[in-house]
Amino acid sequence: MTTDGALDRPERTATADGALARLIRSSADRTAAAEREVCDLCAAPVADEHAHLYDTGQEEVRCACGPCSVLFADAAAGDGQYRLVPRRRIRLPKVDTAVLGVPVGLVFFVPRADGTVTAEGPSPAGAMRWEVDTAAWQQLAGTCPRLATVEPDVEALLVNTVHGLDEHWIVPIDDCYRMIAVVRREWRGMSGGGRIWPAVQQFFEDLTERP
Repeated sequence: MTTDGALDRPERTATADGALARLIRSSADRTAAAEREVCDLCAAPVADEHAHLYDTGQEEVRCACGPCSVLFADAAAGDGQYRLVPRRRIRLPKVDTAVLGVPVGLVFFVPRADGTVTAEGPSPAGAMRWEVDTAAWQQLAGTCPRLATVEPDVEALLVNTVHGLDEHWIVPIDDCYRMIAVVRREWRGMSGGGRIWPAVQQFFEDLTERP
């Protein structure tokens, strides 16, 4: 997706299943929330506000009940397959992401545990993904030291500069998936229609900082 809202051709389209698929379905139709969600590990019911785990093998976010989230609070638990997704959100001053070479205005950047960095942007089909030069990411982190604190795989730099906006956040990865769900829910036709950008703007207005 370019800065004016048009679609770029993705290098790879990520699949949306597991917990992400449920996020998308519930965002598309809130009446579906009547079906109670359950923990993806033990099948216990979970509250509306519940923790998420990142499955490093499948690259998916999974719902977690309280006990399971505590079990995997240690990143080394379970041989590191499941990582507890943090809650913190930090609003940043403007970050010049041009050095990263990703020509889109709505995108999130995820440093990975193996040292690579990916950029992902929403599309009607899910998330598009690009590889980002790690040296460029390190250069950017040199200008914004907080970026060096982004926890690999489970936190991201979320950026929205579409239609003159200037939003830069460090967020948990599940916030990024919620943003993708908003795009899929509101997209109409080939160009997206008139509902998508007000909905995206509202998503960012609803973000609140959390320690």
